[in-house]
Order: sequence, then C-alpha cells, then structure tokens
Amino acid sequence: MSVDDSDQGHAIRTGGRGARVSGPRVLVAGASIAGPALAHWLCRRGAAVTVVERAPELRPGGQAVDARGVAKEVIGRMGLDAAVRAACTDTAGAHTVDADGQVLETFRADDDGGDGFIADIEILRGDLSQVLYDATRDGVEYVFGDRIAELAQDADGVDVVFASGNRRRFDLVVGADGLHSELRAMVFGPHERFLRHLGHMLAFYSVPNEFGLDRWLLEYQDQESGRSALLRPIQDATRAMAVFYSTSADFDVDHRDVAAQKRLLRERMAGLGWLAPEILAHLDDTPDFYLDQVAQVVMDRWSSGRVGLLGDAAFSSSPMSGQGTGLALVGAYLLAGELAAAEWDPDAGFARYEARMRSFVEANQEIGRLNARSRDVPGPDAEPRPDFTGEWFTELVGRAINGVELPDYTGVPDSAAPAGSPITSSAKL
Repeated sequence: MSVDDSDQGHAIRTGGRGARVSGPRVLVAGASIAGPALAHWLCRRGAAVTVVERAPELRPGGQAVDARGVAKEVIGRMGLDAAVRAACTDTAGAHTVDADGQVLETFRADDDGGDGFIADIEILRGDLSQVLYDATRDGVEYVFGDRIAELAQDADGVDVVFASGNRRRFDLVVGADGLHSELRAMVFGPHERFLRHLGHMLAFYSVPNEFGLDRWLLEYQDQESGRSALLRPIQDATRAMAVFYSTSADFDVDHRDVAAQKRLLRERMAGLGWLAPEILAHLDDTPDFYLDQVAQVVMDRWSSGRVGLLGDAAFSSSPMSGQGTGLALVGAYLLAGELAAAEWDPDAGFARYEARMRSFVEANQEIGRLNARSRDVPGPDAEPRPDFTGEWFTELVGRAINGVELPDYTGVPDSAAPAGSPITSSAKL
C-alpha cells in the first residue's frame, strides 16, 4: 500500500469526545468499511465506541466495491442511501474486449435489478469509508495513527495497550482490520492458520484517464496466461481505476513492501497486450497503489471471550466474490443488534451473530472460489472451469445476495428510529 502505515508518534483523535454514553465501552480496530459501519450500529444501540486505525488518516481510492440485495437494505436502515448513491462511480456497465479493443460481451448496471455483475451501488472503497466516517464522527471517538499492541481479557473486560503507550479498558473489542488482521493473529493465532490463497493476485491503482473512458468499464482477459487488465470509471472523470489480475501460486511478497509489489506486478504483466503497457507506465506516480494475494479467511469461530471479528478479518470472501462489502455491512448490523439484544453478554451475542451469518458467509465464499477457478490457466492438471449456466448457480447467487435474515430487533435501543415506526424486514430466500 502507498499509505504510510508506520507507527505514528502522536495519535490523532477525532469526534465523539463530548458524548456521554452509559452503555458498554467497545473498541473497534480498523476504520475502512466494516469498522465504521459497526460503530454506526453500536452507537445507535447505546454503546460508547472508539475506533483505532493504524494509518494516519482515512485511505482514499481503492477498489470499487458493491452493495447488492440485503446489503442495500442495511444501507437504507442506516439512513445513508442518498449519501452512498451520491458518491457512487456511476458506472453504466462493462465491456469485455479483445486485444484490439473490440467488444466481446456487455453487462449493464441495471441487469438483474441492479444486483448483477455491475451493481447499481458501486463505489470506491475509500469513498464509502468517507461516507461512513462522516456519518459517525460526531458520536464515535476515532484514533488515527495508533494500533493495539497488547491486550489481556478477564471476566469483566479487556485491558488494551496501544502502540502509542496509552492504556485503556473496554468491555468488548472487535477486530475489523482486514485480511491481515493483527488482532486476529494476536488472539486467534498466526495468519497461515486461517488464510486460504486462491491462486491469484490482484493489483489496482488510479491513473490519468487518457483512455477516453466514459461510464463504461473495460476488461481484457488473456485466456492462455490467466492474466487480465481492467479500466473502470470513477467520479473524477479525469482519472480512472486500473486493475490487474494474474494467477500466482507462489505469492510470497510482504503486503506492506510496496517496492517489491510493484516489481512483481511488472514481472507478471510483461508482454500483456491491449492497454497494459500504457497503464503500467503510471505505476510509479500513482497515489494509491495496492497489491495482494486473492485469499479467503476461514475460521471455525469468530470470537474468543470478549474479543470478536468482523468483515475480512473474520470471513474474507476475496475480491472474486464481489461481496466483501456486503458481508461487512450485513455483519455490522447483525453483530451490533445481537450484542444489544443479549444485553451485551459477549458469549450470547457473538454466538447469535455467528449463527445468523455463517451460511451467508459460506455462500459468498463459494462464489469467490468458483470465480477464481474460472480464471485458472487451462491445463491437463487443472480442474474443469465451472459451468455457471445451471440452476444450482442461480440458487447459490440468490443465497449469496439475499440469503440472510435482518431482524427488526424490536425492543432493542435504537437512537435513530422514530417512536412507533418499526422497520420492515426484508424478504428471505
């Protein structure tokens, strides 16, 4: 990542300092999407929330992320539908093209009711993070440039030591700090125990829009090598987001070593046709480079005592699923709701959250694995590519988009709900 993730000498605190809340004190690690979404719902349920983020500020840009099905309902219940849609990329659809730029196939944003390959809610990760931060900063304490260095829990709470040297005590701690979650490693064990590499790597970064991109995403796939290059529009029409995929069975680059990541990308994309050379020419001057393995997180449980996990830290479905953001938003709603419904008892609240989420997560992880397999390089030892035309796949997609119940949590405190106006739950598959 191009963000300076080094420890900061002085943590920066914003928001929430004047709020007086009588509920439990909850520490959330990570201020991307899952963390601020959880902070939103925890505050509405009566908790006093602190979000700690090791980066010195919110990270801009990033991959375009989508909200489909039940995740759109969560955004509506948050009261953020208008704000999120105002920040969307406004992508009209996608064209797959050949090496000469000739269109092979077209997908539109209104396909499948806006829940298709290109979702009608498509937004850069950094822009969604900003929307969630703006909506919560007045009621949540955000601490940037710091991280959890140590923690020790007992029957009544969790003692936390921060890298800055500060020490504080919380009732609950939740890790929403991504695929390489430090909190997960600290409490549950080393990364290799839970990461499942899907045999691909992904890179993306913004570039000047010198390609005439206008609301349509373009993707070129080289079937023989398993590589692809993609350009997608963003709100700033003078720039575009570039994405590269490649098979990568031997990925071993440190996820914080940006120079090594760029060298690897150049090596893996050498000789790729279409616009790849022109896109790679901007590799050294981009402000928001990211590269990592395409991986999932698979865990038997997402909590230990008073410490729980959310989003990619708990159940990454990989970018190949297109549903990581949906899982984070739905998980945040359910985790806060179940903890509050259990009167903040961690054993009961975490268990009910996991029971509601588990099958939804598994459906989306299966989608991710299938999509990754569809990009594998053909060969005598390769598994057959999935056939996505059967009814089984339609049913799987339905479960991955809408296959989870959103309880109304009647009787649970909600500071934003008008009196006498219950929320209607969604239809379930």
